[in-house]
Amino acid sequence: MRWDFKKLTDDVEQDAGQIVDAQHLEAFRLKYLGKKGLIPEIYSSLGTLPPQEKPLVGKGVNDLKGRINEILELKKGQIGEQAQASRQQSLDVTIPGVSREIGHAHILSQTVNEICSIFERMGFVVQEGPEIESEFNNFTALNIPADHPSRDGFDTFYLDVKNPQEKSNLLLRSHTSPGQIRIMQEHKPPLAVVIPGKVYRPDAVDASHSFMFHQIEGLLVDRDVKFSDLKGLLIHFCEELFGKDIEMRFRPHFFPFTEPSAEVDISWKGGKKKWLEIMGCGMVNPKVFEHCGYPKGKYTGLAFGMGVERMAMLRHGINDIRLFYENDKRFLSQF
Repeated sequence: MRWDFKKLTDDVEQDAGQIVDAQHLEAFRLKYLGKKGLIPEIYSSLGTLPPQEKPLVGKGVNDLKGRINEILELKKGQIGEQAQASRQQSLDVTIPGVSREIGHAHILSQTVNEICSIFERMGFVVQEGPEIESEFNNFTALNIPADHPSRDGFDTFYLDVKNPQEKSNLLLRSHTSPGQIRIMQEHKPPLAVVIPGKVYRPDAVDASHSFMFHQIEGLLVDRDVKFSDLKGLLIHFCEELFGKDIEMRFRPHFFPFTEPSAEVDISWKGGKKKWLEIMGCGMVNPKVFEHCGYPKGKYTGLAFGMGVERMAMLRHGINDIRLFYENDKRFLSQF
């Protein structure tokens, strides 16, 4: 017989004794079980053997292959145990551990949460609205006429998607005021809500402008709401957010969706007085109520809106709006 399986078995055992690491183990496997190894060679020779030798060679090669597989499993386990023991011996448990840095809310998220919590303590409910809006909610229902500059493509991001209910395209909301319309269409007074969210305008990015920023809209509707209620509400809010050491003034202004309207300025007491504009406000225009289906003359309301970035910049002395979006940990970790 061509194959001496006793000698082959002795050779396998001798080679197995020289396996000390993973490289030797792989070389052993390839020598005997690889495509060009001994075992495939013996199997391929079975077709050329006389019929009387095939059973003997077949049994011999199967036994030899079984022994080789046993050696591979045994040596693989031994090598793994040795590697684990080596790692344990090299582990110095006295070295201080490396802890993961714990993150925190972004400064803009902190500001939104703080502003909303002040109004929640005064009985307001926080609501959110979609960032994709219709022209009706974003402009028409807010008494913004068709020829108003803000409806131009240079001031609003229009989408190449038609509104199923209107002939005009959908758009990215340019302010959070459409949230007022949605709330009043779905709920009857009395109601008091604040609506935070992202807004979009095609502005050139610089230290004080961005094509995306955050606003918070406020709305209160009930019977016999007065401008004095609006003034007292915002004075309390500003003192809570900026501290008691501020002065405030309300300047007459114009917004299509409020009448009368005002801009709110603040200044810190002491030193050289400098007024800073922080928000717009006013009494809800009756035409807005009409668009929402409220009975004429039955309700009055107040509304206000503020930029979150501006509030954060004033509170923390930040002079560039781009810092909020650059993801620089040196900046973000300060808050």
